[in-house]
Amino acid sequence: MIAGDLISDVIPPIKTSDSIKKVSNRMSEFKVNHLPIVNNQQFLGLISEDDLIEVADEDTPIGSLNLTLVNPYVLENQHVYDVIRIFYEQKLTVVPVLDNKMNYLGLISITSLLEYFASITLVGQTGAIIVLEISNRDNSLAHIAQIVESENAQILSSYTRNITDSTKMEVTVKVNKTDISQIVASFLRYEYVVLATYNYSDKNGGVSDRFDSLMNYLSF
Repeated sequence: MIAGDLISDVIPPIKTSDSIKKVSNRMSEFKVNHLPIVNNQQFLGLISEDDLIEVADEDTPIGSLNLTLVNPYVLENQHVYDVIRIFYEQKLTVVPVLDNKMNYLGLISITSLLEYFASITLVGQTGAIIVLEISNRDNSLAHIAQIVESENAQILSSYTRNITDSTKMEVTVKVNKTDISQIVASFLRYEYVVLATYNYSDKNGGVSDRFDSLMNYLSF
């Protein structure tokens, strides 16, 4: 997925001649804190809600303001990870997208980004979530997938998270079953640490009891 695929046409850009009042109203209308300034497809900068606060006259054109942000944008062929990085580093609610000639194409809103993540993680599909703790040296997604598939299930999505100041990491997998008792039992049999499960439907009370006992043991 690249930035150009996430462009939303819902939120129009603003012009340097637009007043502070108009910009403020548009931010409120679309529930964003930032808007791109564009004149004839030329991207001039990203205005922030904070840029409007100190100006008393609401009829002041935004072209006369000093912008606090350093023109954050992405090119249309950049990966979605670059989009996420700019959202995170700049604390933005929208990110402008430009073509290779630096012409403005549109923007990506934080809402569009969340919708994209919902689609790739298959949050709407029935299943269960398993959170594992593993060593960085034992990071084998192939082995995790093999265990899940050995119980006639499939991994719908997965992601990892490094644990701060630790050689451990969390691996979160979503599988296409709600009854994951046998999958959990297999992970325990292979000495994986199961930190948590969600949407967990247990039809095997014995496995559930052993899992709960293990969790209680690990908590001490």
